[in-house]
Amino acid sequence: MVGGRWAAIPSFVDAGRAADRAPTRAAPPVGRIHTWRGTRVVIRSVMFDFGGVVTSSPFDWFERYERAQGLPPGCIRRLNATNPDTNAWARLERSEITFDQFCDEFQAEAAAAGFALDAREAMAGLSGDLRPEMVDVVGDCSRRFKTACLTNNFQGFGAAQRDDIAEVLGLFHLVLESRELGIRKPDPRIYRIACQRLGVEPTEVVFLDDLGVNLKPARALGMTTIKVVDPRQAIDELYATVGPPDLG
Repeated sequence: MVGGRWAAIPSFVDAGRAADRAPTRAAPPVGRIHTWRGTRVVIRSVMFDFGGVVTSSPFDWFERYERAQGLPPGCIRRLNATNPDTNAWARLERSEITFDQFCDEFQAEAAAAGFALDAREAMAGLSGDLRPEMVDVVGDCSRRFKTACLTNNFQGFGAAQRDDIAEVLGLFHLVLESRELGIRKPDPRIYRIACQRLGVEPTEVVFLDDLGVNLKPARALGMTTIKVVDPRQAIDELYATVGPPDLG
């Protein structure tokens, strides 16, 4: 069982998973019949977000930071949702600015919103626990379907890649990172790229994410989507779609 903590933002590329690489694992050819919008389709791929799905939500840390600093509850999440395509957070995840530039811009955005924060302190504890039950699901799905991890992340934070995270990422057939692609969810292009590189149609994909804003474009492309509010709920929904896990 893989376990441990996700130390800040891991560098998936350091683990040998460059975003422009073709899938290197042999993908299973099997599929699962599924009825979607009244049409019978074959599910051939399962795609996962990372933070908030395979790990606990990074927003948990922001909530703790806000309480410790006496900030309004949810203020950081609202800040990230303001001008979501052009704000500091979005630009960092597309590698358009450095981490130092992000800190300056993020603090300025907070000040404009009426509160003060230290960006480095706010990011220093950005971590999440690996969810062992979701790791098991990724492993099971990778034995039966083509799998991808679609993650918004950033570089320059100085976090060392952990072996346990690298082990989990090694379960996927494909890992796409916003920092390497220069695009981030919910840009529809990231979903199209994932489908193209895995050789599947959107209607053949189940996609799990904890944010509705990231699920909406995937669903519009034809993917079956599952919002991860609670891991057990999401796992039950997934297996109701793709069939029970392979216990062998």
